[in-house]
Amino acid sequence: MKKVAVIGAGAMGNGIAQVCAMNGYQVSLIDITEDYLKNGMRTVESSLSRMRKKDKISEDRMKEILEKINPTLDFDSVKDVDIVIEAVPEKLELKTDIFTKLDKLCAEDTILGSNTSSVPITAIAAATERPEMVVGIHFMNPVPVMKGVEIITGYKTSEQTLEKALKFIESIGKIAGVVPDLPGFVGTRLLNVYLNEAVKCVMSGVKPEDVDKLMVHCCNMPVGPLKLIDMIGLDIHLNVQELLADELGDGYRVALLTKQMVRGGMLGVKSGKGFYDYEKK
Repeated sequence: MKKVAVIGAGAMGNGIAQVCAMNGYQVSLIDITEDYLKNGMRTVESSLSRMRKKDKISEDRMKEILEKINPTLDFDSVKDVDIVIEAVPEKLELKTDIFTKLDKLCAEDTILGSNTSSVPITAIAAATERPEMVVGIHFMNPVPVMKGVEIITGYKTSEQTLEKALKFIESIGKIAGVVPDLPGFVGTRLLNVYLNEAVKCVMSGVKPEDVDKLMVHCCNMPVGPLKLIDMIGLDIHLNVQELLADELGDGYRVALLTKQMVRGGMLGVKSGKGFYDYEKK
């Protein structure tokens, strides 16, 4: 594998593009507006700049990595890639529309991957005439930092596709765990219980900063759950939590405070306010 297409230049997509480029792949980073692409590339440049300031990479190495990423509005650029990774919002209709297009444009041996954290891979694969080539490749946020990747096999994902996906993950320095197409897979299923309960603690009167301090310093978490929800986006968290509740029942029903905050436009880092205040992006 030498060429990768990443669809979606948001937080996950630009991180995936960066990691692939850092490991020698030529990357087409695809989105629907120039602004989305510019924002995505700015994030990649910022991430690499931090690495350069810490002497983890040189100036020349930074330029080399950036040159491997081609931000483009041209969806047809998927035609000659070895693997596609879709990283768009968690909406089944949006993803199936993309995979229907990929099915028509990509070469017969192209691996069709989805970075979904909650949408069933089997449902996504059903939008194609090659469900055996579709696999879940679920990175964790922030992608350049987090080592783990969930590989999700749909009902018809072939052993050959799984093997290629695992080799790809190894080639970019990540560690894969394989799971079947369960609701929420493993990472999301377990993590969202934790995040949802943290919101309920705030509803019971605990300050967000105290919830986060306790989980970081008592449980050795790298970041507190409420800070993490702000980073993810409350709207995204809400959407995923509701998908899990539909599949797994009332134990996953979203905390009312999350709904109220989303209704009030408090989406976390991207809106400037969530459980904490931020400079609006």
